[in-house]
Amino acid sequence: MRQQVQQGGPSSDSCSSTSDCFPLSRRSSAECGSETSAAAEKHEVRATNTPADLSKMSSIIVFYLLYLLCLCLGLACVVCVCVWSDQWRGGFAWDGSILEFNWHPVLMVTGLVVVYGVGAVVYRIPLTWGQNKLPWKLLHAALMLIALILSIVGLCAVFDYHNVNKISNVYSLHSWIGITAAAVFALQWVCGAAGFLLPWSPTTLRKLLKPVHVWLGGIILLLSIAACISGINEKLFFALKGNTTETKYSNLPPEAVLGNSLGVLIVAFGLVVLKILSNHEWQRPDSRPEGLAYTPLLQDDNE
Repeated sequence: MRQQVQQGGPSSDSCSSTSDCFPLSRRSSAECGSETSAAAEKHEVRATNTPADLSKMSSIIVFYLLYLLCLCLGLACVVCVCVWSDQWRGGFAWDGSILEFNWHPVLMVTGLVVVYGVGAVVYRIPLTWGQNKLPWKLLHAALMLIALILSIVGLCAVFDYHNVNKISNVYSLHSWIGITAAAVFALQWVCGAAGFLLPWSPTTLRKLLKPVHVWLGGIILLLSIAACISGINEKLFFALKGNTTETKYSNLPPEAVLGNSLGVLIVAFGLVVLKILSNHEWQRPDSRPEGLAYTPLLQDDNE
């Protein structure tokens, strides 16, 4: 009788033995009520997620290294083209002379390549993920507008110089590529501002416009790089015809070294920007974290 009571007592409802409730038991904490078992399971989960966390952290570190390299290369491009125009080509003016033309390479490299490239990658910075998209959209749009204005002023400089000096416009491959890049860029900015910033733009339109907007962004950068490289080479051929052996382009005088170096810097800058834009791990997540509350000024969705 006592044996039956012992076997059928209340202790049988929880755990049959002390070994069943030991922290290293295979039973879950819900079955045995063990807090140490739950802690051990949490530790196992954390250990399992560690490689993924390390991979994500290393990816973010690589992004910031490339982003820093992008900024340094962009600054080097601007400094190089300014030194070339000021020290080797005589400086700047707006009087229809060759000094007015010097604004053209400076403004096109600065606007259509450097500011454009920085504006293209600013939306990918991991620090901005999980935050309100609107301020970063506005910063992206503002940088692109600055780049567009600089490129338009650069085009005005070369057209005005050509018109004053009775030189034909838009006859070279360089000018064809440059005009195409600027025109597509202007269209891209208008469509982007209308599609992504205006509050009455439908979500379906934004979803259709997004892949085209991203693709055209890369195309514009490639066209801009091609225009700048061909323009640098064209300018060096015109400027370094030379009556003496030391000033001929074929003998690679110091100005030619500087111009060629500028072309290399522009290509390197473009490659870094395209690398950042092409990496899917650095694309801004579409969804916002739960519990992040804010009131957008216009309209904010998952584009």
